[in-house]
Amino acid sequence: MRPTSATVAVSAASLGLATAFVGAPPAARTACDRRTWSPTLTYEPSISAKAITGRTRTRRFSLAASVPPAQQSSPASSDECDVLVLGSGPAARAISTLLASSTSNGSGGFDVLVADANFDRRWVPNYGVWQDEWESVREVYASFGQPLGDACIDRLWSVTDCFFGGSFDIPVDYRMRLDRPYCRVDRDSLRRTLSPESEVDVLNEGEGAARYRVVRANHISKATAVNVYSPAGSLSHDESGSTVMLQAKDGETIQVRAKVVVDCTGHESKIVLKDDRVKSNPPGFQIAYGVLAKLDESSIPDTNFAGPYSKEAMTLFDYRTDHFPDGSNELYKAETAPTFNYVMPLDSNRVFFEETSLVARPAVSFEECKERCMTRLEHLGITVSEIEEEEFCYIPMGGPLPAKDQRVVGYGGSSAMVHPSTGYHLCRAMMGAGSVARVIRDELSSPDFNPDRAAARAYDAIWSPSNIGQRNFAVFGGEFLMKQKVEGLRGFFDGFFKLPLEMWAGFLAGWPGLPNNDKHETWSARLLFGLTFVSKLPPAVALDMFLSIIGYSISEGVALPQSVTPLLGLPDGYEYKPKSAEQGDVAAKLEARRMIEESSTEEVIPVDFEEQVEV
Repeated sequence: MRPTSATVAVSAASLGLATAFVGAPPAARTACDRRTWSPTLTYEPSISAKAITGRTRTRRFSLAASVPPAQQSSPASSDECDVLVLGSGPAARAISTLLASSTSNGSGGFDVLVADANFDRRWVPNYGVWQDEWESVREVYASFGQPLGDACIDRLWSVTDCFFGGSFDIPVDYRMRLDRPYCRVDRDSLRRTLSPESEVDVLNEGEGAARYRVVRANHISKATAVNVYSPAGSLSHDESGSTVMLQAKDGETIQVRAKVVVDCTGHESKIVLKDDRVKSNPPGFQIAYGVLAKLDESSIPDTNFAGPYSKEAMTLFDYRTDHFPDGSNELYKAETAPTFNYVMPLDSNRVFFEETSLVARPAVSFEECKERCMTRLEHLGITVSEIEEEEFCYIPMGGPLPAKDQRVVGYGGSSAMVHPSTGYHLCRAMMGAGSVARVIRDELSSPDFNPDRAAARAYDAIWSPSNIGQRNFAVFGGEFLMKQKVEGLRGFFDGFFKLPLEMWAGFLAGWPGLPNNDKHETWSARLLFGLTFVSKLPPAVALDMFLSIIGYSISEGVALPQSVTPLLGLPDGYEYKPKSAEQGDVAAKLEARRMIEESSTEEVIPVDFEEQVEV
């Protein structure tokens, strides 16, 4: 006799919450899907009850996974990959390149799809890096079979200059010279190097070395809770991977199936949530107005200088304020909300000037930075004949880390990887891509691939407990800098660069694998740095720092003391911890479900469910 069927709604309480949840097919549910679904229950009376009426009989049901599709139109196309990377800035292309590469030890690459509707857009920022840090990054990429050629650097200065005069008896025209080479990255060359050959003009622009694929579309999701997104069905996770809906500029939708999703869309990510369980101040902001200018040097006696700036040196800081009249409102604003000039002399009479607010909350305006830049240049006798480019730089610094247990891996700005005291990011993101790519590649190669474990290990590679401790130390540094007037900043940095180079360079690096970072990776190294640093500061700044340490520790909790003592242990990290649902009863049900789905003899999935019914 052919069984009849009926569709009834079964509550999670009737079947057991875990059973009801895992019953939905993977492609149709999210990790915490709250959509109402109606499983199809197939009913067949027991033989003894078929010919008997008026008695109690047992009805036995089988639960078939029948879930209505998400309330959205069907995608125009679909794709599948090992890793989906969202975004196409330096962090995105760096990690995509390493994930897709065939390494020097013979390890093959994985299928990586980069999604960004603006993939062809040029990178805007002028990136500056310390030469030794860049060389360490090159070594990592060479180990993945992805060399970063000499063309990625278009200018090298053998020395770096700073001006901190005007406070603590430092003459206004005093120049501090640092014997550490600095480089300007050729952003176009680096972008091409980290692009697939098919995406660059090989004849005119050089050969792309990366092996990932590209789709010009963006995700359409917004996280409403950890692993929950709107609109429903736009991004969902299951036990084998994730399904992401993308949309191109023309409105065409593409559904992508990936084992791992990496979000590199930046600080304002819509799908990587921040951790609200750990006390954290909101980020500070680095704001800068930059101008690539051609100078009129017709009346300049020595063209080896642009004003006071030697063209053989890169000027990292000019914190002087003598370009404003005494007692003026402009001077008051410059002293209470300080900015500095950052100078990159390029070829001939071309120079990049950038007036920068290092870190502030609230942010200094772009207009204020522009006005100060032009006033400074005029005061220094620097005449601009042509402006080739303008740059508007906005960098959130500090703030909370990503929330734990997220399936989407935030990388770069979306994972708060910017140095919280300095704003440095490029070398940190490119160096970190190596360790993150290794753990993701390792997980993808595992015969028992687990996407939750892969995401947790990736986050742990970014923010290990040790690295979080080092970041917490630097976060305090950013908070201290934000409260300083220009006098305090001059004294701070004058003392900072009087430290041994290994100490100050390690603080500026602030990332595992970069040169001199070992001088800051442990609590004892950070404590030694702090004690040595205070001894180099002007007494007024040293006292302010001492009082700030006490006040910050009282108001913000254990983060700072934990970073300089072993007594409070390490911060909580992102290490993978198997969930209870992966063990015992629920794990067994999941295994049974998988095996039944693969079976050719059954089309329905039995569930213990008996109901006494009067017939």
